[in-house]
Formats: sequence, C-alpha cells, structure tokens
Amino acid sequence: MSDNTHVIPLERLNHAIRLLVRGFGSSQSEVEAVAGNLIDANLTGHDSHGIGMLPRYAAAFLEGGLKPNTHVQVQLDAGAMLRLDGDAGFGQVIGREAMALGIERAKAHGSCIVALGNSHHLGRIGAWAEQAAAAGLVSMHFVNVISRAIVAPHGGADARFGTNPFCAGVPMTGRDPVILDFATSVIAQGKTRVAMNKGELVAPECLIDDTGRPTREPRYTVVPPFGALLPFGGALGGHKGSGLAFMCELLGGALAAGATQRTDESSKKRVLNGMFSVLIDPDALTDRAAFEAEALAFTDWVKASPVREGFDGVLIAGEPERARRAERTAHGVPVDATTWREITDAAASLGVDPGEVNRAAGLGG
Repeated sequence: MSDNTHVIPLERLNHAIRLLVRGFGSSQSEVEAVAGNLIDANLTGHDSHGIGMLPRYAAAFLEGGLKPNTHVQVQLDAGAMLRLDGDAGFGQVIGREAMALGIERAKAHGSCIVALGNSHHLGRIGAWAEQAAAAGLVSMHFVNVISRAIVAPHGGADARFGTNPFCAGVPMTGRDPVILDFATSVIAQGKTRVAMNKGELVAPECLIDDTGRPTREPRYTVVPPFGALLPFGGALGGHKGSGLAFMCELLGGALAAGATQRTDESSKKRVLNGMFSVLIDPDALTDRAAFEAEALAFTDWVKASPVREGFDGVLIAGEPERARRAERTAHGVPVDATTWREITDAAASLGVDPGEVNRAAGLGG
C-alpha cells in the first residue's frame, strides 16, 4: 500500500465517521444510517460513493442544500404507485424509507412503482436493490442526478448528463442476490476525484477535456475548466450508455422527480437525485421455486464458461463487491491521504475537532 494511503481498521473507521456525521446535528439513527451506508460503499470497493463524499455533504449542508433529520414525504398514494419527496434530506435515510414503503406495497399488491424526487445524494444505489432483495423482491432502479452536468452524450463535446446509475436486483434463496449496479458513464465521477487525490491518471477513453479532446487527466471533472466523462460503450458502443443515461433522465428525472439535468445547479454544492423504482414480488407473478431454480441453474451455467486468457474467472454481478467487502472487513479500509485530509477539514467546518476524528481512526491527533 502506498505511503500516501491510510489503511484504517473497520471498527476505528466506524467510530471516526460517526463522530463527523454528528456534526450535522443528526439524530443517532440518522448518524447510523449515513455513516453505515457510506462505509459500506467503501467496504464494497466503491470508494467513489463512500466516506469521500462527506466533504461535499458538509459543503452542501453549510450552503443550506442538505437538510438533516428530514424524512420522506408521500405526495401521491395510489396503492401500487407512490410518489415521494425527499425534501433534500440525507439520501441514506430517504432511500431506505422510500424502499421500505415500496416493499410494503409490493408485498400487498404484487408490485409497486416508487417515484422518488428531491432526495439528496442517494449513495450506492445497489444498497436499495439489496434492501429489496432481502425482502424477497426483484427491483429495478433508474436514477438521475441534479448537479453540475458531468457526462457527455455520445458524439457530444460537453457534459449534458449526470452519471445516472442503473441498478437491478434479483433475490436467490440460499445464495447471495444478484445486484447489478453501474453508472452510465465509463467510470463514476467520484472515481476521478479519487484518482486526482492519489495523483493517478484515469484509463484511456474515459474523459474529454474542456475542448472536447480525449484526456486521461482526472482534474477535468473535478476543477475548472471542466471537461466531461464519456458514456460507457466506447467509440463503437457509446450510444448504449448514452441511451440508458437518457432514459434515466426521462424516468428518474422527468417522470419521478419532475426535474432533469438541464436544471442549472452548477453553482450549488448539493447533489439531488430522482429515482424511478419498480419492485416485484415473484410470488405474485409466478412460482418462486421454479423461478429461482431456473435462475440458479442459469447462473451456474454462465459461470461454467471456460476462462479466457487474462481473466481469473467469470463473475456474476455482486460477486466482486462481496469479495472486496470480506477483504476490507478483515484487513481495513484504504483511504488516500488527500481524501482523509479533506474529510478532517470537513469535520472542522462542522465544528467537530479534526484531532478527535484522527485519534478515533488511529491516526494520531
């Protein structure tokens, strides 16, 4: 591990991050929800959606764009359809409450459509598919982002989308669920922040600069003059990532949230999400045992494919995250020094002693 990276034991990281989140004035239950969700993102290897988001959250809070101790509000209750508003509350709370309402309705009606708008950053969307899968439900999630545009449309030379995640989850009795969760950009914006903080370049064909030319410098999505991420799929398949990002804007944005990325939020620190979710109870649609037997058989058949040179094996969505979670739970969570300094600076801005946060993390004072 680099000398510029701290490896923080999970127990210590839990303590340190909870100290910081209390600085928002959050209730204890909100502290647990926010800290737990962010740390879990780091555990799964999605550092872009983990504790490194806290400086952005602190800036949004101090600007008035993030409202602690806020709960989801029901705007429309049509039985198997819910329209919800997050009132700019912590997405880690709003997302969990929205899914709980949707799960209850899907169990009662066989399915539920949840249209959630105006939530502050929902974090790793896979967490909400995992919540649904734990209740035995299949789910699909289309998410848009209301913040500074950061992803160029296929063929475009500037940013017009957010990273607009898509996620789907399928429960499997006796096994871990299949959780597919990805940004519609080649890489998530947070990964460029992590790369810049580590002094690393990003892979080729991920970014364009402020003139629309290819670049590997991560700064073009972090500090001005801004360039843009590219949609996934590359030169030949970028229309697929761009098309899915577009649908996330129409469903998660226009339909669920009533706002799309064209809303100019570039001067604000807050990150708002809209999420269009479909929850399905397999018991109401088919014979669950037969469904899961076929799903399991197909999974095993896919994984039995001969391994191609340069690969370790065929992985199913969710497996890399589970492997990384086990590794980091046992050996600690790596956090680069620049990100950690930004986190302790955020603590100070919230009135939390950064020395106390450092000591809690085992990094001295």
